[in-house]
Amino acid sequence: MALITQAPRGTQDVLPETSYKWQYVEQTALSIARDFGFHEIRTPVFEHTNLFQRSVGETTDVVQKEMYTFEDKGGRSITLRPEGTAGAARSVLEHGLLSGALPVKVSYVTSCYRYEKSQKGRYREFHQFGVECFGASAPQADAEVISLAIQVLKEMGLKGVALRLNSIGCPTCRARYYEALQAYFTGRQSELCGTCLSRLERNPMRILDCKSPVCHGIAAEAPVVTDYLCEDCAAHFVAVQGCLSAADIAFTLDPHIVRGLDYYTRTVFELVAEDGLVVCGGGRYDGLVEELGGAPQPGLGFGMGIERLLMVMEAQNAPFPEAPTCDLYLVSMGQAAAQKCFALATALRDGGAAVECDIVGRSLKAQMKYADKLGAKFTIVVGDNELENGVAMMKDMATGESQEVSLDDGLYTVLRQKLLDRELAGVTDLFAEVAEIG
Repeated sequence: MALITQAPRGTQDVLPETSYKWQYVEQTALSIARDFGFHEIRTPVFEHTNLFQRSVGETTDVVQKEMYTFEDKGGRSITLRPEGTAGAARSVLEHGLLSGALPVKVSYVTSCYRYEKSQKGRYREFHQFGVECFGASAPQADAEVISLAIQVLKEMGLKGVALRLNSIGCPTCRARYYEALQAYFTGRQSELCGTCLSRLERNPMRILDCKSPVCHGIAAEAPVVTDYLCEDCAAHFVAVQGCLSAADIAFTLDPHIVRGLDYYTRTVFELVAEDGLVVCGGGRYDGLVEELGGAPQPGLGFGMGIERLLMVMEAQNAPFPEAPTCDLYLVSMGQAAAQKCFALATALRDGGAAVECDIVGRSLKAQMKYADKLGAKFTIVVGDNELENGVAMMKDMATGESQEVSLDDGLYTVLRQKLLDRELAGVTDLFAEVAEIG
């Protein structure tokens, strides 16, 4: 019989055997963000379409080709979020956070949606860890956000990640740059794709971000934005580089980075893995808050693709924590024993232990096989004799050793001590292994 349905193209299921890796990445990233003063924000999965048209930019590929947009039952145009910044900015504005102490620092783990060709590390539903900082104009803010992103990747164990840095200036100095781009691309407009031809007058900088191989090759020889920076933007960019150098953060200047969204100004950056995959990108968006109807406030942030990050981590054999397993499996023989095991499991779970017992009605042999499949660290078999005497044997599934334990409140203390002993033994083995290598 055929499956009733399958997941839509460009999406994927995160199954239990890998979800712990996602949890590790997400929780670690949010924890590091908190250390930098960025606290979690959660925004709706869909917003009014004009939010993204005004912020992301009507001439971008995201708005022109990739957004999931539909009319709701009230006739309103709604869009699934294609990125996280616009929704965070809308939320900060709507709730008056910018009227309080500045800067406002927020972080998030969120799902995003773009209708684009599915390929390696790119999905139509994808997930991002991101941070946004509103109300900070100093170059130190740029360096701090970049430092946060690097710290996350370091904690994940990634190696060979390169920081690429650029400045795309402000609207004032970009006007001169637009003129230079228009002159350059006009001379080669017969070679441009249809989309880029429409961008030539409205926003020639978007041509630099075109995915067409022909347009990409033409853009590689275009004038670079750093040659057109005004005095203030040039000074800001130099100061950002100075902050990074003072913190021993290596970077490479890349005048071809423009990012794919229109709200960016001044500093833009990417963190690129050894295989060329961009795992993080961000920069300043000093005009975004005003564009959304608020009083002018500087802003900056980044987005880090979780799917790509996990892919790079696995390719580099980066260290993940061990998959969580069952601490104790309670094997029961008979109805009375099953009830006792359920009561014990409930009490032990209340204390934070990972405990399972039979809920299927398996035989003793089948329960032991299941406990082994679960990777249970310890097992206890409870039958009529154990119920009568109030004691049972706790078996260490790794060593085969057994110890008599009481089937009462003291069982929690014994289990916790056994688990602690295993952890300490693991640390001792690790130190011995390191010493032997050394």
